[in-house]
Amino acid sequence: MKPAPFEYVRPASVADALEALAAYPDAKVLAGGQSLVPLLSMRLAAPSVLVDINGLSELTSITVDDGGVRVGALARHADVEAHAEARRAQPLVSRALRLVAHPTIRNRGTTVGSIVHADAAAEMPMVLLLLGGHVSAASEQGRRDVPAAELFVGPLETSLRHDELAVEAFFPALAADSGVAIDEVSRRHGDYALCAVAAQVSVRDGSVAEVRAGYVSVADVPTVVDLTEPLAGGLSEQALAEAADVALEQLDPADDVHATAAYRTRLVRTLTARVVTAAHAEAEAGSRSGSQGSDARERAIG
Repeated sequence: MKPAPFEYVRPASVADALEALAAYPDAKVLAGGQSLVPLLSMRLAAPSVLVDINGLSELTSITVDDGGVRVGALARHADVEAHAEARRAQPLVSRALRLVAHPTIRNRGTTVGSIVHADAAAEMPMVLLLLGGHVSAASEQGRRDVPAAELFVGPLETSLRHDELAVEAFFPALAADSGVAIDEVSRRHGDYALCAVAAQVSVRDGSVAEVRAGYVSVADVPTVVDLTEPLAGGLSEQALAEAADVALEQLDPADDVHATAAYRTRLVRTLTARVVTAAHAEAEAGSRSGSQGSDARERAIG
């Protein structure tokens, strides 16, 4: 099948792109196109106008400071994954990107595009939500930051207005006393995950201070659950099982052609225990090493 007819606009500046988005309420933005183009080809999306922002070199930046990592709208997955400073500041970003599809897709796909596509089966929306990041959106009225907690409102739906362009995503840096981990199960390498789980664990004085876990493919929107209470006393087998119970109260594993709800439920339990344990080990390594945390954590976890 071929896409429905559409007009094609290739703006020369961000201002031109914003003008086009304001003029055409049903316009779609083309960045990496790895999610949009298949939808166009299957006619699941039929915009009257396609706004191709690939000529806007100012949106390709990846910058790192003490606060975290800023990823421009045209930064490709592969470039973000390979960015050494970004990996040191917030290792979960690069670890999650390694799980996104195949290298060919990552060479073209954009991290910001994946986030605002808002697929609950995709890793990067969940990672932004877990880390408490935000998306910066620009329009002819100005620019605003949209917290991840307010961004995802439904399947493939965000709170961005039709005239807004997501120009940047911000991932907060990982604190020295915190650790992160992610793992997933898919039918084949590169497929969407049947279930993916990421965790961020913080420790204080050798004890668990905070545990948050994010889930993919087991709810209609990216979902993050606070697991601190069942794990505050330690990561015993019973406590980890109770943490998975808490998570499942806020999730909705479903049957589909790829897996049963029962199987996804089991994956939630297995992966929650696995990634929380790994993130906790990394947090302890970082806490012991203090300001040297990032490099020491990497050595400790391997």
